[in-house]
Amino acid sequence: MRYFLLPVLLVGALQLYSQKPNDTLSVEKIMQDPKWIGTSPGNVFWKPDGTMIYFFWNPEKAPSDSLYGYDVRTKKISKLDYRSAQKELSIKSGSFDQKHERIAFVFNGDIYLLTIQNGKIQRITQTSTGKRTPSFSMHDQWIVFESDQNLYAWDIANGSTRQLTHFINTDSPSTAKLNLQEEWLRLQQTQTSSVIEERKHKRELHDEILKSTKETDTIKNIYVGKKQVEDLAISPDGRFITYNLVELPTNAKETIVPQYVNESGFTAEIPSRTKVGAPQEKSNFYIFDRKNDSIFRMSTDSLPGIFQYPEFLKDYPEKEQKKKAARDAFVLKFSWNQEGILAVADIRSLDFKDRWLMKWDAKLKSLTLVDHQHDEAWIAGPGIGWEDLPSMGWINDHQFYFQSEASGYSHLYTFDLSSGKKKQLTYGNYEIDKLTLSRDKKYFYFISNEDHPGKQQYYKMKTDGTDKEKITGMEGGYEPALSPDEKTFAYRYSYQNIPWELYIQENAPGKKPLQVTQLAMSKEWQSYPWRDPKIFSFTARDGKQVYARIYEPQKNARHSRAAVIFVHGAGYLQNVTFRWSYYFREFMFNNLLADLGYTVMDIDYRASAGYGRDWRTAIYRHMGGKDLDDQVDAARWLVKERGVDSARIGMYGGSYGGFITLMALFTQPKVFKAGAALRPVTDWAHYNHGYAAAILNEPFNDSLAYARSSPINFASGLKSNLLICHGMVDENVHVQDAFRLSQRLIELGKDNWNLAVYPVEDHSFVESSSWADEYKRILKLFESSLNSFF
Repeated sequence: MRYFLLPVLLVGALQLYSQKPNDTLSVEKIMQDPKWIGTSPGNVFWKPDGTMIYFFWNPEKAPSDSLYGYDVRTKKISKLDYRSAQKELSIKSGSFDQKHERIAFVFNGDIYLLTIQNGKIQRITQTSTGKRTPSFSMHDQWIVFESDQNLYAWDIANGSTRQLTHFINTDSPSTAKLNLQEEWLRLQQTQTSSVIEERKHKRELHDEILKSTKETDTIKNIYVGKKQVEDLAISPDGRFITYNLVELPTNAKETIVPQYVNESGFTAEIPSRTKVGAPQEKSNFYIFDRKNDSIFRMSTDSLPGIFQYPEFLKDYPEKEQKKKAARDAFVLKFSWNQEGILAVADIRSLDFKDRWLMKWDAKLKSLTLVDHQHDEAWIAGPGIGWEDLPSMGWINDHQFYFQSEASGYSHLYTFDLSSGKKKQLTYGNYEIDKLTLSRDKKYFYFISNEDHPGKQQYYKMKTDGTDKEKITGMEGGYEPALSPDEKTFAYRYSYQNIPWELYIQENAPGKKPLQVTQLAMSKEWQSYPWRDPKIFSFTARDGKQVYARIYEPQKNARHSRAAVIFVHGAGYLQNVTFRWSYYFREFMFNNLLADLGYTVMDIDYRASAGYGRDWRTAIYRHMGGKDLDDQVDAARWLVKERGVDSARIGMYGGSYGGFITLMALFTQPKVFKAGAALRPVTDWAHYNHGYAAAILNEPFNDSLAYARSSPINFASGLKSNLLICHGMVDENVHVQDAFRLSQRLIELGKDNWNLAVYPVEDHSFVESSSWADEYKRILKLFESSLNSFF
């Protein structure tokens, strides 16, 4: 039985609506298992010797994809067995030595060493304890790995293994604090007994002798108390070990997600996450000098601007007066040069508003500024890192590269640590992404949308910023993977209405690509004339150009003068591109709507990716502001330029798109007459910290931002028909959001809304039956609200 919650939260059966618009498309057809479309290759990577290209594929329409290999010599494709596939995937995640001749990797919990030239694999460990993060050190003489929160080194020459760290989860005996009474008694005892005083003196002398004659390989005890050891790493020369000590909050309440339908027959509880504003973990970064047996704690209290508090606090005078302490910060990434003398630390403020790149000098044990990026909104952008790691590294032992939005767009910069000079290498109103450095460190490779915001191409450029070349040429999207010798590259390519296929091409401009996977799409898929939506821009109320694409009824076909706007999710995501969309189901549904006479529009509203810093941060402290204005302006464009009836415009979208749909119906009822909000955030104060706090700050610090950004506060404005759909096992946007809004609508006496819940679905649906059920409801909503009087 499927369940549907009516406005009074009664569960009952619903006669579902399903219309077949023509002999080709129906909701049941487009929402069935995606294997009906065909199979696209995914996760492309090379075998280290360059003889094979691996990718996930499913031409057999099996329950799940398998790893396949394309032999570049014979040009044949073959399927790998499970164990071989797991081995190749493990090697892919391994670490190279400096010459790229060997790879250290983890397979089934143990460490192995691959010699690329002859394919020989040597097993290094064979124990029951798990190992991770193998890397080469001591100028490639060691393979260092982590096990049980400690580092170990395997000597390649003699096969011996030594322990490098010994972290102890208690406080150091020497730092154990005595209370005043205990300290008084200790002093009194030494003052009243010469024997005790003499023994104390002898013990201290003995400790000094031991310290002065200590063996160099003696392991230092490092007491960490109750803190967790994370990010263990070693310098290239083996001298320094770096790590974070993380203090987890003890008073941060975590949510649970009830799972009502499962094989046990009992309600299960899935541990989930904290809510925004909950106490966050705090970390301190340390550098352990093995040679001098000393530990350096990297203090962030002297960072430039660390005492500068955010401007939003001016809206709260009572809080601004309390600004005294340095803001919390943490080391996100620490990168050594090959010599092991200099390193660059990427340090972030816990409030998301600052990024410091700091040079650490191993000889001076000092920090100096390389670059400081400050954003009153939040630090992010391609290659800069927000919920992922930044693109940064060393060209040589004194020249460092990184990305920054200092110009308003994410561009590539270098910094010479010898001269202290910073240089911008790429310029313009475009962004670069997926940055990599060639193995000889002479070239950068990256994706850029400089030709058009929605067109991505692959580029090659010298590390001094000269001789930039566009290597790819087809209009669409690319996901490249360079061969080990960098003479060729494999890539996934797609277009708006052509799913991903695998190609291989010589690494030079103008070269003809060879298509590896041929006719991966099914005949059934190819039998329908999928639209190639027009991509264009319109002018928003503030004069900015908003990029969009439009699905229109065929010429001489039924045209209902009704329109639907689809809103992509994630907020920070780019959907108006010439590549195959992540929202392929919605692409098909939009085609179905166009067949029914609707005009469908899809825009990259404010907050979308691909358009620079100002576009990304336009929603700071007000989600549902400028991003919703863009949707309203799109509706007005449809009326003016496409003759759409202003009384017959609907909207649908999931996640952030569901949130926008709610804000549209609650605050713009004269513009939008129906809306389907799928898995929507209804109150940002109940979302996760990493996303919500970056954009809206913390609820207890910036209540104004949450008040104007949360749909639940505007529910009284609902006048049009609303459908809410939500998976009950959603670990991202909890179904609690939908339930809280439902209660609010009940209390307001609203009767023009429905809630459909899906007991076995997470944030992204899996079951085709759930997809079909959801979209039949959406179609029924639009047909009954927008198209019923055509």
